[in-house]
Amino acid sequence: MIRGVRGAITITKDEAPEILEQTRRLVLEMAKENGIKPDEVASVIVSTTTDISAAFPAKAVRTIDGWTYVPVMCTHEMDVPGSMPLCIRVMMHVNTKIGQDKIQHIYMNDAVKLRPDLSQKSQVSRA
Repeated sequence: MIRGVRGAITITKDEAPEILEQTRRLVLEMAKENGIKPDEVASVIVSTTTDISAAFPAKAVRTIDGWTYVPVMCTHEMDVPGSMPLCIRVMMHVNTKIGQDKIQHIYMNDAVKLRPDLSQKSQVSRA
């Protein structure tokens, strides 16, 4: 069975090192909290708000040990007025037997505001 695992993180500036570091941080936390191994990942979609353009966040995912061959794609989110700025979102499609209600969706930094209902389970703030 394939389940979707969601995550989001905000950055402070549109600079390649921060985009890559924070994307990597988010994906590693999503994998850790859900016990995900790279071979269980069918694909990953990474989206950014349109104010992020200094680097492809997918590059960060591909540098994680064991994740080189995981299919990863980047895209931009819809540019909705008033939406959260400088936000990176991840949708990971994972082969798992874990029930939908047991998946730990990870929201970090200011992104915890996106889904307070899910962030209560595993609220992770900027380290």
